[in-house]
Amino acid sequence: MKPYDLSVTVTPRYLPEQSDPSRQKYVFAYTVRITNVGSQPAQIISRHWIITDGEQRQEEVRGLGVVGKQPLLPPGESFEYTSGCPLSTPVGTMRGTYMCVGENGIPFEVEIPEFVLAMPRTLH
Repeated sequence: MKPYDLSVTVTPRYLPEQSDPSRQKYVFAYTVRITNVGSQPAQIISRHWIITDGEQRQEEVRGLGVVGKQPLLPPGESFEYTSGCPLSTPVGTMRGTYMCVGENGIPFEVEIPEFVLAMPRTLH
């Protein structure tokens, strides 16, 4: 077991009530669960997202914390939050990294695996 190790899982979903395909507006929510699978406490300091729409246009989003918080995760603990992403296409992807800091004060990055944002019935 590594001293500083966070696991990230993401569950996306399409929000039809906030979307308007006739105006090329597709809104998605995603729930992120971050679990400290290491042996030492670690804190999430900032995030960096790379959002790619169906026409391969990319947008980068950087910011402090997640949903306005910088959670400190003891070993075995999880932090879960839900956020959203509008796209101008019915399909896209997101991926990124969290910048974290260990109890020892040394920063480290945690990869957010790429996931697909897709309006139902757009992928076959």
